[in-house]
Amino acid sequence: MVVVMQERASEDQIEKVVAHLVELGLDVHRSTGVSRTVLGAVGDDRRLDPALVEIMDGVSEVLRVTEPYKLASRAFKPEGTVVTLDDVRIGGDEVIVMAGPCSAETEEQVNGAAAAVKRAGAKILRGGAFKPRSSPYSFQGLGEAGLRLLRAAANQHDLKLVSEVMDVSQIPVIEKYCDMFQVGARNMQNFTLLRELGRTRKPVLLKRGISATIEEWLLSAEYVLAGGNTQVILCERGIRTFESYTRNTLDISAIPVVKKLSHLPIIVDPSHGTGRRDKVAPMARAAVAAGADGLIIEVHCDPDHALSDGAQSMFPAQFDRLMAELRIIAPAIGRSICLEPVLRRGWSA
Repeated sequence: MVVVMQERASEDQIEKVVAHLVELGLDVHRSTGVSRTVLGAVGDDRRLDPALVEIMDGVSEVLRVTEPYKLASRAFKPEGTVVTLDDVRIGGDEVIVMAGPCSAETEEQVNGAAAAVKRAGAKILRGGAFKPRSSPYSFQGLGEAGLRLLRAAANQHDLKLVSEVMDVSQIPVIEKYCDMFQVGARNMQNFTLLRELGRTRKPVLLKRGISATIEEWLLSAEYVLAGGNTQVILCERGIRTFESYTRNTLDISAIPVVKKLSHLPIIVDPSHGTGRRDKVAPMARAAVAAGADGLIIEVHCDPDHALSDGAQSMFPAQFDRLMAELRIIAPAIGRSICLEPVLRRGWSA
């Protein structure tokens, strides 16, 4: 149930409605927009009489949310959510780019990648320390040592840091080093992990599962939102289809669909979406044109010798060129992207 307050509803009127809903055993989530406040009431609403709520002072209307996801729905929050990390705003007018290596390997490798993506205009460093690999014999990441390398590089180059959390036990150590948690595709329906992340207050980047529908994806976001963490960012990273030429099938159509259904910002991962370095740039351009709020891209200074995902990692020069191209596309749809001068280094690479 969603309770829409009147534009000039007082704080006292809002609190009385909240108290009434809580008294009925409902969890109340408040969203205060530019002009009015919306209250989302979640739980067993059999005791709730919408007519009695609607006549309370300051109430404009009471609506039932028909979608199974309540707090992620646009009915609960008509205006888009903007997730803020100091001066970085994800979901605003600027398209935010997160970039860096698939995983931290060495100090030189991490620092080189961070310097390269910063020069090109990225605002957030991405990098893994705990790596969920299909094979138990593949490189599994450096753990906390990798987080230390990533944090040092992010600090040196004035970047925010996002890294993947795979298990509830990893939350404290990742929270210590990172500005944002990433939930990978394999953990999109790890509801125990999502519930615990709902109790944190750092942003959560939630990737779509490899076979997940959009509704299932939004329901996973609902777990985090229901815990009280309103800073959720969705990430389309490709789904599994019968096509085998690319690693996954990147679902660009998910961007406008999500924009219609939900207020949460959505970014796109063309690296995992295609698994091929030569396909990353065209899909990144398409994602921005389709309205994505950001991109997360793998960049490595020596991808041919990377310990993980080298085939889908861009060379720094390729990333430079992509960022320049995105600066042409973004204004065409009323957006902006990092406008600082960029060093163009060997575009032919």
